[in-house]
Order: sequence, then structure tokens, then C-alpha cells
Amino acid sequence: MANLLKRISRPAGLGAMTAAGLLLALIAAPSASGATDTPAPECVQHYQSWRYTDVFNGCGETVAVTVEYANGQSAPCRVLAPGGWATFAGYGTDGNYVTGLRGCDPLETSGA
Repeated sequence: MANLLKRISRPAGLGAMTAAGLLLALIAAPSASGATDTPAPECVQHYQSWRYTDVFNGCGETVAVTVEYANGQSAPCRVLAPGGWATFAGYGTDGNYVTGLRGCDPLETSGA
């Protein structure tokens, strides 16, 4: 191996090591998705109507949440301060409804 390292130029060797490190980081990283597998805390509540879904943060800390709908409709990730409200798009009159609230990463795009 020592002979092989002597034959490879230093920049090429460093580039290969960097590429291998990045590949390992991508493999180990969780999938890039706005919603997480974590339900929103119970102190975050939603109120639905046919036109809008209002979400209230009754927690003592800031939370990032998104709304899940029965038809798979996506909702943006919103950051709510303690006591804060956010209004999400409604889900219509076609039998669709809110199935739950999920934690999310506000830096990821989860739809509009």
C-alpha cells in the first residue's frame, strides 16, 4: 500500500478521501424530508374547518409543525413560538380531513 500511496499525487489522494467521506455522510444521513416521524407534542392542537386548519402552540417552547391530511396533501412546515398560531390551507369538502400534526424541519421544503 505504501508504494501505491507514493504513486498517487497528493491532490488526487485528498480528493478521493474527500469524495469517500462525503459519500459516507450521504449514506448515513436521514432522508431529506420536511416532515419527521415524530408526532407534534400534545400541547400543539389543531382546529379544522372546511376552508382552513388553524394550529395553536400551547407549549412552553417553540415548535416546528406540519399538518397531515387523509389524501396525502402536503402542507408547509411552520415554526410557532409559544402561544403562536398558524393557518394552513384547507382541505375542501370532498371528505378529506386532518389525520394529525407532525414535527418537521423548517429548513426542508415540505410543499405548499
